[in-house]
Amino acid sequence: MSARILDGKAVAASIKEEIKAQVEALEGRKPGLAVIIVGENPASQVYVRNKVQSAEYVGMLSRKIELPEDVSEQRLLDEIAALNADGAIDGVLVQLPLPKHIDADKVLNAIDPAKDVDGFHPVNVSNLWLGRPCTIPCTPKGIMRLISESGINPAGKNAVVVGRSNIVGKPVAKLLLDANATVTIAHSRTPDLAAVTRGADILVVAVGKVAVVTGDMVKPGAVVIDVGMNRNAAGKLCGDVEFSTAAEVASAITPVPGGVGPMTIAMLMQNTLESYLSRQRTTV
Repeated sequence: MSARILDGKAVAASIKEEIKAQVEALEGRKPGLAVIIVGENPASQVYVRNKVQSAEYVGMLSRKIELPEDVSEQRLLDEIAALNADGAIDGVLVQLPLPKHIDADKVLNAIDPAKDVDGFHPVNVSNLWLGRPCTIPCTPKGIMRLISESGINPAGKNAVVVGRSNIVGKPVAKLLLDANATVTIAHSRTPDLAAVTRGADILVVAVGKVAVVTGDMVKPGAVVIDVGMNRNAAGKLCGDVEFSTAAEVASAITPVPGGVGPMTIAMLMQNTLESYLSRQRTTV
């Protein structure tokens, strides 16, 4: 068996074209996205550049705020407060990770929940788990959209999520549960991880470790979603799943790069547009 490749890059491009058309049709001001980056982390610089470029491509106002590595926590909080009060900005995003001297939770909590396009504020997190309207984190939302666009229905399936982060593992488990899958969350302390992953019809791997899942850990015919973004010993970009062996067993699999990553950016654009529309309704 050779797996079907779930082309997140192509699906994301299609979504961005839809958003671009919606933005062009808006009357008055355009949606605004502000991205704050602290320091010179190379990976963060790449992520922020992609986000800013995507916002500009779909016709949104894009604002990048660069702060030095040694910026005070208060200065960062002041920047967020100013963006919260700025009527031209609908989405506020602080690129993680932050330097150690800054309390990331305090920073994320300072963002207006209505402008929290990452979906990390406690108000949005609690509403997600309570099944109330909220901003859904971009990567989990992108995973579900890619699954849907690929004609895969999670209902009645056994889904295993490897990873329990607040950014991906926990929220994607909740979204799969909402889609009527039976969900298991596994992690670094799960005994006999392979026995758990082999039971998955849908396997989502998000731990940040090269080849934590290999082909012999995948159920024949499973759908494999690889969220990892790592560099192997040769410096090549790769995921958490050993692609070559898993693709021989799975029915469908996401590549790295070109799978989940582009979907995350597309959902950030979607969240910003939804925030804009929601704010327009409340201010009219």
